[in-house]
Formats: sequence, C-alpha cells, structure tokens
Amino acid sequence: MVRRVAIIGAGASGLASIKCCLEDGLEPTCFEQSEDIGGLWRYEDTADCGRTSVYRSVITNTSKEMSCFSDFPCPDNFPNFLPHHQLLEYFRMYAQHFGLLQHIHFQTTVRSVRKRPDFSTSGQWDVITETKTGRETHVFDAVMVCTGRYQEPLLPLASFPGIDTRFRGRYLHSREYRHTEGFQGKRVLVVGLGNTGGDISVELSRVAAKVFVSARSSTWVVSRISSHGFPLDMVTRTRLIHFLEWLLPSGIMKRIKLGKFNSWFNHTNYGLVSVHSPKFNVIINEELPFCILSGTVVLKPTVKEFTESSAVFEDGTMENIDVVVFTTGYGFSFPFLEDSVRSLFQQSYSLYKSIFPPQLEKPTLAIIGLIQLMGSVMVGAEMQARWVTSVFAGFNKLPPISKMMADISKKKQQLAKGPPEQVNTRMNFVSYMDDLASCTGVKPSMLWLLLTDPRLALAVFLGPCLPYQYRLRGRGRWSGARGAILTQRQRVLEPLRTRVLDDSSGASMGSSWLGLLAMPLLLLPPFLLS
Repeated sequence: MVRRVAIIGAGASGLASIKCCLEDGLEPTCFEQSEDIGGLWRYEDTADCGRTSVYRSVITNTSKEMSCFSDFPCPDNFPNFLPHHQLLEYFRMYAQHFGLLQHIHFQTTVRSVRKRPDFSTSGQWDVITETKTGRETHVFDAVMVCTGRYQEPLLPLASFPGIDTRFRGRYLHSREYRHTEGFQGKRVLVVGLGNTGGDISVELSRVAAKVFVSARSSTWVVSRISSHGFPLDMVTRTRLIHFLEWLLPSGIMKRIKLGKFNSWFNHTNYGLVSVHSPKFNVIINEELPFCILSGTVVLKPTVKEFTESSAVFEDGTMENIDVVVFTTGYGFSFPFLEDSVRSLFQQSYSLYKSIFPPQLEKPTLAIIGLIQLMGSVMVGAEMQARWVTSVFAGFNKLPPISKMMADISKKKQQLAKGPPEQVNTRMNFVSYMDDLASCTGVKPSMLWLLLTDPRLALAVFLGPCLPYQYRLRGRGRWSGARGAILTQRQRVLEPLRTRVLDDSSGASMGSSWLGLLAMPLLLLPPFLLS
C-alpha cells in the first residue's frame, strides 16, 4: 500500500503533485534544490543559478483561464496573459491556500533514486538527498519526478562547422539569455525559430544593430489574440472544434487552419513559409511580423558554416555576425535515477500515457510534466498528477504490462505514420486531457449535462475546454466548478476595465456570455472560405 511519496521538484508540476497526494490521503515529501517554489517560472537575473529560468520579458503563451489549476481560478484582476512574476505570485497563492509549503524541503538535492532489494514485492525506493549539512537516505513507497522537460540545453555545434574553431564572436544557448544588456549595437544571429527564437529576436531587434534569424523549416506565426479580441486559446481549444477535427478529413482541416493563419498576413511573402517545405511549425508572436516588415529582423536559411566573423548560409549569402544565440531546445535527463530505470524510456512516448514506465514490476514511479501539448502543460501536468495519485492510493489501476506496451507501440506507429509536416510531437490538448480524465473517472459527461443542466452543457461543449470541466464530477469534485465555467467571461474582461466608458460602449463589451461560447461557430465560415 503506497503511503509515503517523494516528489522531486517544486515547480508547477510539483505543487500540483503535492496537492493531489494530500487529496488522496497520501503523505508527500517534496525535495526542491533551490530556495523557493516556481521552478522554470522563477526568474533569476544570472544564468549561473544552476537551473533553467525564463528570461526577463517572458509572458505566458496560454491565457490564465486555460492555464490555471482546476479548482483555483486566477484572480479576476490578473491580466489574461501573465508575466512570469505574476504567474509566480499565483503559484504562491495556490501553495498558501492549500497548505503545500510545509511539505517542501528546500535547498535539498536528490542525488539518487534506486529500487530497494525487495522492489518486486514492495515497490519501494531508496532516495538519497543532499543538503548543506550532508547526505540522508529515505525510503519511499512511490516517487513522482516533476523536473520537467527543460533540463539539458541542446547545443548542436557539430551541425555548424567553424562555430567553435574559426568563429571569433560569442555564442550561447537561449538558456543563458536573460535580457538585452550586452547586445547593444551588435549584429546577432538567432538560430531556430520556435517560440523562444521569436521572442528573443523581437526583443533584441530593439537594441541590436541587426538581427538575423536562421530557420530550418516553415513557420506559421499566430497571435495570442483572436480576431474578436478574446484570447485565442479560449476560442480554438473547444470541444466543438475538437469534434470537427475528428469529423472532417485531415486535408480539409489542414486547409482551414492554414487559411486562417494566412488571413492575418501572407506568410510566404514574409519568407516564413515555403509552399515546397514538407515541415512547418506554429509559434505565438504578435510583434515578429512587424519586425520583419520594418527590417529590424531578417530571415535567413540554414547556416552552412561559420568563418572568423561571418555566417555563411545555404543560399550562398554571408553576413557579418558578432553574437550567435542558439534557440535549439532542450533534452531531458534524470541523472538521479538508476541506469536500469532510466534506460526504460528515452522519449516521453516510451512511457504509458507519457507518465509510467510500463516495464517496472510495480507502478510506483511516475514522470510528471514531460509532455508537449497544444495547450497548457501546467494543466496537463495537474491532470497527470490526479491520475497518478489515484493509482498510488488504489482508487484506479493500470492495465497489464502487455496492454501498456501495446498502447505505446500504437502511439509510436501513429507518430511514424503522422503527417510529414509535423515538426514536433505535441499532443492534442482536449484528446489528452479527456484520455487521462477517463482513466481517473472525472471526464465530464455531455449527455448527463445536457439532461440535467443544459446551460452548463452548452458552456462545456461550445466554450473553451477549461480546467474546471474536470472538477464537475468524480473524485476531487469541486463545488465551485460550475460557477467558474459560467463566469469565465467576467474574469477575461475584468482586467480590461481600467477605463470607464459610457453605457453604450459597455453594453457592447458586456453582451451575453453566450457570445464567447458561440465564437467558434462564427469563426468557421471564414476558415472554410480560405
């Protein structure tokens, strides 16, 4: 019987895991190597803090309503997209409200997690931790690893001949980037055009002499704001659109999406998308198109090689460069896990539901937050934690190993057969959340809602797939879930009401909340006509 659970990391995933353990009657002990909560989202002004931190100007890409914990809405007056310091403030409020801090051991590093000699029967783990006063060994019934994806920066220098032998300028990974100081008047090359590459390019364009961006694949750029002014993810992450994606052929859905992307501006004219490129990526950035239009950011193809002071590109062009910033992503590693366990999964899709190593004799190890979603990872990590603790506590069970391995094999085959334009392996937000919610017994029943509460049923199906939907039923049910769903629009508009206008203007903003719910329907005709 699992009772004592070790949780490694006190970021968003770790906090959710502590709370879920407490809900299911378990005894969590969280080990955090730094002196505070927040993980990635706790900004540090220097890059030598020993952990990955966001840069100073970062703002969330997912809105507060789509990113909050499922039974703890963000305050009404918080902006819809949060700067890192306000997201950290929200984490503190959450930890305070649910009494999580007393279960965290700060400045404690986990050095080793190993199966006990009787693991095949007990499922227990020996966990060695280290503090300033020395090392200590603990015995836990289960372990939840909450260290996330952003652990080891990927710096593919071998793919860029001359960067570390001939090039005399400076190069760094985006993990080291914090702010624009030191880049004034420089000619900067940003390698990679994901969300981080777009953010850093735009920010440096304000102080650098010139910013060049080397992009390998086509990139579609979207705004956080929908055409009707609401957060884009609240309009597009709905059960209605999820149903249409299932119903319509993939070719039609692709045409709809790409047509919508191009309705903002023609991406081919801006050098972002090639009609011949088999792969594409989607990033969120409101300012990048204007920077390209104004010439402060210049797009370039793949780098062929570096000389002493220049970058030579595959099209034969050359640019003098002072600094190279690699926004080439991260890998993950769990050095504290014993080799026999770590070798069981090289990618998140080697885990059952991206959580459990299926080959273990006992399901007492879970990896939380090692997912890529087309939506908020924090929300996905909380749902993972809810399912994991329900398994640990005995409320739910995993299928036999053979079925888990078959499920993983099926997922790998789907990835291999997936559309060639996919650059990453991001999973559909609604599909993944509903899958875990079904395992946990908390997926909302549309038929039951329609029969018992039609107004709520419309909000759940037509409106955004909010985290609160997964607190309407089952274990962990929250009495405030219905109210939170029906008052979503109020929390969206509240931080915008900083200037009092006349009644007519207010009426246009304050029309029925059904307007937001129907917005996906209003957006479909332009999609189909694109």
